[in-house]
This record gives sequence, C-alpha cells and structure tokens, in this order.
Amino acid sequence: MRDTGGLFDLTSGPEDIGHGGESGSAVESALQAVLDWFRGHRDLQARFGSVFRQSFDEVLDGQRTGRFDIDDLAKTEKTYLGTKVEIVTRAAFELSKGIKMDYEVAGHDIDAKFSLTGAWAIPTEAMGHLCLLMSANDRKSTFDVGVIRIRPEILNQGRNKDHKTTITKQAKASIAWLARNAPLPHNLLLSLPCTTVDRIMSAGSGQRKINELLRSVQGQLIDRNAAVTVAQQQDGLKRCRDARRHLRPEGIAVLGHQNDSPKIARALRLPVPPKGTFLSVRLVEVPVGTTDRPVADIAERGYAIARPGEAVQPLPDNIHY
Repeated sequence: MRDTGGLFDLTSGPEDIGHGGESGSAVESALQAVLDWFRGHRDLQARFGSVFRQSFDEVLDGQRTGRFDIDDLAKTEKTYLGTKVEIVTRAAFELSKGIKMDYEVAGHDIDAKFSLTGAWAIPTEAMGHLCLLMSANDRKSTFDVGVIRIRPEILNQGRNKDHKTTITKQAKASIAWLARNAPLPHNLLLSLPCTTVDRIMSAGSGQRKINELLRSVQGQLIDRNAAVTVAQQQDGLKRCRDARRHLRPEGIAVLGHQNDSPKIARALRLPVPPKGTFLSVRLVEVPVGTTDRPVADIAERGYAIARPGEAVQPLPDNIHY
C-alpha cells in the first residue's frame, strides 16, 4: 500500500478519516509500518550516526578548507546540509524515491527533514504525509530521529517567505522516536580547547601540524577526517605514519591498526585503533617486573605510559608499528 495522499485528497466515510484519504486506523498502520521497517535494522542508530557524521564532514570539506565547525559554514551551506543528509540517508538505507515525497519506506511516501536545532521547516506539500525528522548536534555529539504525520493541528500558524512552518512545541511530544539523544561519532577537533586547536593549526606545514596534533592529543583516537583537516592534504594518514620518526626522539609512539600496534595498545590498556585511525602516547622504559602500571613489551624492553614529570626518553628505532 502506498501512502500517496495530500492535503486536498480528503474523502468521507464511516471511519475517522485522516489526511491523505486514509482512515485513522490506516494512517496509524502506515506510521507503524515505517517505524517497524527502520527498527528492523539492528545497526539503526550506528547507521544514522554515520549518516550525520559523513554529511557534516563532506559539507565542511576539511581537507580543502581546514574547517571542522558547522558554525563556520555559510548560510547557503547550512541549507545544503539538509539536502546532503537526505542524499546520504537514501544511500545508507538503500531507499527508493517516493511518488511525491523524498523516500518510499515500507510502501509509503515519506518526506525527509533535517534541522540543526530541531525547528524543522515543513512545506505545504508535506501535509498529510509522514515525515522523517532528523536533527544532530556536533558539539554535544548527539542526534535525534523520529517520524510524525504532518497535520494542520500540529503546525504553528506563522509561515516564512517560502510558505513553510514549524511543528508546535506541544506536537513534538507526539513524535515517534527512532533515536533520541543517540551518540553521534565524535568530532575530535571540535572537542579540543581553542588554544590547542590554534597551536596545531599554526604549526606550519601539513607534516608539522600533524606532528603537533599527535603531540598535543594523546590517548585519543585520531580519525581520518581529523587528520586530513589538520594537514589539509589528501595524504593526512600518511603524515600520521611519517610522524613516528619525527616524534620518536620525544618518546611519543604513534599506534595504528597494523603490526605490533594493537598488541601494544592492549597491553597499555588503551583503545585499539581501528583501520584508518591513529593514537599517540608518550612512553618511558620501566624495569623488568614493574607491576604498578600496565607495561608493554616493545623491542624486548618494557615500556609504560609516561607519568607527569617523568623525563623524556627517546624510543628505539626498531619498534615494529
């Protein structure tokens, strides 16, 4: 069954008729069918999280611009962000286009609306249709996704110059949530103090900026997007690998996903870097038999995470990471 009706498709009948020419029970079953379809994906929240992270990163275009904060986007770019989310969502869930709306989900037309603030702009053509409401906050690293049927009584009276309006505060309580305050993949650079970011971004060449990133941000996973945004070069990950020889004299190890890196990370009780990520940590050699902190066997010696005040010790050249 396709949910194709609009505001002026109303028909009369013995049942409570909803917008779109469907009875109240049919309207409710359509909403439930859409919810069930999305909830049938075990990785639903992770998939939506990836949608928003990819959309944000592609519009920010950090590799070319060095930007990592949505607030730095121009008004037109923020407008396009909604279109980008719509496109990436369609690809992520392999959705077909609807007859009148953006998607067809479980045989029903459904419109897609994204807002950074949760003030979704609803067009007149969405009246009577189901709407997939999406919002994400990069500073809080959270996102929301829900579904609602657009009806006159849930909308505010005022309209903008494009004849769009918003959902009332009271009506938001009736949104059927697929995800609420769900975790958005971390934006590393946005989470750092401004002084740290300024120091990294003013370090000079792409390699020097990557060196400063790995020097300043230790014990945290550094993803590809953060690396290419800092380096402003396509080979940001190679710069991370090259940083090993630059930072070795400072005792800083740069762990990746290959060779001995996972073993070292596990021994030191650090996150194991997935493919395409790196993690830096300053190490010091410790005596055999040390038990008061985690120790990794590196080049036939014992190494531990350096504590504040411990002297810098260069790492050996034969670390296989």
